[in-house]
Amino acid sequence: MSDTIDLLRRQVCDLHRELVRYGLVVWTAGNVSARVPGEDLLVIKPSGVDYDELTPENMILCDLHGNVVEGEHAPSSDTAAHAYVYRHRPDVGGVVHTHSTYASAWAARGEAVPCVLTAMADEFGAEIPIGPFALIGDDSIGRGIVETLDGHRSPAVLMKSHGVFTIGKDAKAAVKAAVMCEDVARTVHISRQLGEPLPIAQDDIDRLNYRYQNVYGQRPAAR
Repeated sequence: MSDTIDLLRRQVCDLHRELVRYGLVVWTAGNVSARVPGEDLLVIKPSGVDYDELTPENMILCDLHGNVVEGEHAPSSDTAAHAYVYRHRPDVGGVVHTHSTYASAWAARGEAVPCVLTAMADEFGAEIPIGPFALIGDDSIGRGIVETLDGHRSPAVLMKSHGVFTIGKDAKAAVKAAVMCEDVARTVHISRQLGEPLPIAQDDIDRLNYRYQNVYGQRPAAR
């Protein structure tokens, strides 16, 4: 298990750099976590540490109640939210939180991003929904994430007056969802400056999402 945890520490550390690369975070805000496969454990960044100072060694290992198992720093202030998601969504292997500008602007309005782009249908299969307002510090945010995404195809939720949380089969998938969430939030915002965005028929959204999730990209070669 130690080799797996070491690998996840490196992956989670590297993925935080992707948040910076895509302009999804400022200062020390935002976080990425990964579930340790087969264990009731997660790896997450330390709280309040500059992105330039993040290393695999200072990633924090916690249990699924947010208690530190291994690490010299306090874990992210959002650890309780991540842990709640992992406890209640066994299919989730990665969780990401950002305050990316355009998506957070929608969250500040308490408004879902409508599914008016094929890229949204591909990645999210629906609107990007709004979750409830919740304070940081306990698992209230985690409860809001789980309840909002229950039965929803979107891997992203905009927590009201807060920001973006995304989930994925692993941490990389959750980071991708965060990147795509900001991209479409920006595009739909600009579209609304020109007029009302045109809806996409639900049947077409379903077809686009199926193709993207099951056909798009490379597949293992047949043997």
